[in-house]
Amino acid sequence: MALELGLDGTVVLVTGGERGVGLGVTQAFLRAGAAVVTCGRRPPERPAAEFLPCDVREPDQVERLLAAVVERHGRLDVVVNNAGGAPHARAAEASPRFHEKVVGLNLLAPLLVSQRANEVMQHQESGGVIVMVSSVSATRPSPGTAAYGAAKAGLDNLTASLAVEWAPKVRVNALDVGPVRTELSVLHYGDADGIAAVARTVPLGRMAEPLDVGHCAVFLASPLAAYVSGATLLVHGGGEAPAFLAASTAGHT
Repeated sequence: MALELGLDGTVVLVTGGERGVGLGVTQAFLRAGAAVVTCGRRPPERPAAEFLPCDVREPDQVERLLAAVVERHGRLDVVVNNAGGAPHARAAEASPRFHEKVVGLNLLAPLLVSQRANEVMQHQESGGVIVMVSSVSATRPSPGTAAYGAAKAGLDNLTASLAVEWAPKVRVNALDVGPVRTELSVLHYGDADGIAAVARTVPLGRMAEPLDVGHCAVFLASPLAAYVSGATLLVHGGGEAPAFLAASTAGHT
């Protein structure tokens, strides 16, 4: 018997779902047969799915967003908290306001959206699923994006806590994502040579594509992961080889 994802007709909200990793998540759920709603501060030129404007850091806007999704679709089955990110800034020079914005977007906004989604899902017979898009920066040093790494570490911990508080109706999991090739890769890794050099540091020999992340989100949202909650799935192509291996002369001739 072929395995079925069981997502046909489910209603999915993907924050920041119209570009980068979020677009890959949106596309993966659409291919799985879900009805997808995306949100962002500015509407895209060519929406990949139904789009609603929302700044996920603003409680009033989040309230209106969730109400609109339920009014239009009658339910909310899955939320993927994808919106996030941070520009490069050394911690010693960055302002308190900068750090506040980074933590707000990457930690407090997912908590806010999840709170409102949980209110809906707890009253649905089938409950619901929340997936946090986190980062490998949560578990390793994050120089140049220190507040971002700290916020993602908090997001991983939040995932585990909410999974306990909101069970059994709502499952909550996270994806700790490594380097992803998107339209913004040049901002993080430089030109084509820089992107290729970073890709070579990944054991699988390439950066993730947005759809790679999307497929993992689909799995966690599907009945195939019905007994998975409070988990953090590493989506990093095998991670990073320890730096000492490149520096060591042991075994070299």
